[in-house]
Amino acid sequence: MSALRRQSGPFLWGDKVQLTGPKGRMHTITLTPGGEFHTHRGIIRHDDVVELPDGSVLVSTTGDEYLALRPLLADFVMSMPRGAAIVYPKDAAMIVTFADIFPGATVVEAGVGSGALSLSLLRAIGPEGRLASFERRQEFADVAQGNVTSFLGASPDNWSITVGDLVDELPGVVEPGTADRVVLDMLAPWECVAATAETLKPGGLVVCYIATVTQLSRTAEAFRASGLFTEPDSSETLVRSWHVEGLAVRPDHRMIAHTGFLMTARRLAPGAVLPELKRRASKSDFSDEDVELWTPGALGDRTASPKKLRKTARQAQDAAAKATAGAQTPGTPTTPTGQDTPL
Repeated sequence: MSALRRQSGPFLWGDKVQLTGPKGRMHTITLTPGGEFHTHRGIIRHDDVVELPDGSVLVSTTGDEYLALRPLLADFVMSMPRGAAIVYPKDAAMIVTFADIFPGATVVEAGVGSGALSLSLLRAIGPEGRLASFERRQEFADVAQGNVTSFLGASPDNWSITVGDLVDELPGVVEPGTADRVVLDMLAPWECVAATAETLKPGGLVVCYIATVTQLSRTAEAFRASGLFTEPDSSETLVRSWHVEGLAVRPDHRMIAHTGFLMTARRLAPGAVLPELKRRASKSDFSDEDVELWTPGALGDRTASPKKLRKTARQAQDAAAKATAGAQTPGTPTTPTGQDTPL
């Protein structure tokens, strides 16, 4: 594995650069020898960007000014090729915090989707940690592999993707009782309660990223009924930005509202019995038939078509190839190209 891309310092070949134009429109390019960025507002040559410090202002051939910055992880995640719905930055931040992902941790992730959460987890565990990701679909795994490599400049040695069902594959990848954290981002996390309990250390934590209230209810009840975890905690995160300009201070007209629920629980020690909580009377009685009506299979699971997934995987792998090739010592200039990826 080649060295991971630096996140600070002067721009070098293979670096991603975010160019913000006069009207605030952002474009992301990967610096390649001889490359050019083309818009109707002129041309910016990649050779003119290399060696400039982060935060420089460039002038195109038509005289328009562009601000050059390294894209933040949140910027990249919102613009990268997607094979599956991503974990939004606001939720990834909460997962890293609420799951207490720490440097050196051993983390299990299922499923990997497009790799958005994988990038946040890899940053949190650092080079001494380990991330074992699982994905049922090869196409999604290809997209995630390409996106992570594209952003970092290489595939980290401490990250693996296993294609297959978590319940079947986990014992052969992670030793029982050795994982610090388990992150479940899947349609039916309640199917993985026993496997999660088996791989977690006593006191380890599981966090589930869940799309709907029906899935949240079934997941919480499954973890509660197992008797192997603490009482589940559930929440969602809403983010509202504000317009602040002089005395014009007001909420923006649009906000990032519901994207998913987070449910966390901690592994009890073997043989431990959780003290019974005193509860108020509630509508907690239900049958298996009631729950089955809420499942993704009953509601209809919407997925991307195989054709779209193959196209997305090619885009992610192409971006990864450009990132790794551009990071090598420049030789003969390549054919000028302009990568224009609006955020």
